[in-house]
Amino acid sequence: MKHRILIVEDDTTIQQQLKNLLIGNGYEAESVADFSQVIEQVKSFEPHLTLLDIKLPGDDGFTICSRIRAFSDMPIIFVTSSNTDMDELNSIMLGGDAFITKPYNTAILLAKIAALLKRAYKSEMQEVLTWNDVSLHLEGSFIEYDGRRAELTKNEMKILYYLFSHAGKICSRNDIIDFLWDSQLYVDDNALSVNMTRIRDKLAAVGVSDFVKTKHRQGYLIS
Repeated sequence: MKHRILIVEDDTTIQQQLKNLLIGNGYEAESVADFSQVIEQVKSFEPHLTLLDIKLPGDDGFTICSRIRAFSDMPIIFVTSSNTDMDELNSIMLGGDAFITKPYNTAILLAKIAALLKRAYKSEMQEVLTWNDVSLHLEGSFIEYDGRRAELTKNEMKILYYLFSHAGKICSRNDIIDFLWDSQLYVDDNALSVNMTRIRDKLAAVGVSDFVKTKHRQGYLIS
């Protein structure tokens, strides 16, 4: 199932960037055009999560958040250039689930979206990700191929989760590290290399070779 995300952002450039980012990462995304009809669009689109700016034409993001909370518990992430402590406190008090300031790191934003969706819709989330007959079991934390399996450490599982979630796309080392740090897993560039070597060894142990490819000066790709 594709999760639907509503973008409530009046800067058309940022709006389009967010929409492209979300669609490119497997989400269904829609943006608000008429800011006098935000609540109506929320009710018609029925998003699983909303990205919400604070400074908007008409009602501000805080007012919209309060109105959404009157009928929905879906996750709301404030994505805004308003970065004072009071703004962040207000976002929490009014029912926001996360607060990200612009310019935002796309890897961290995607990680927060994924974490909030998993928490809110846990029963609907896939417990097994599969790519080219290789399966990543999230609950059991192991990799499986052709009936053979290898246990994964927490770091190895998170790295593979990120790669599987972006299957067919090059993932930069920095984006993977940012994702791990946002998940409270502390990995530097050298530790990432060590983990990638171990992951390849475990894949080889279950009969899979050349699954994780290194793209020189770009990052990693599973294929």
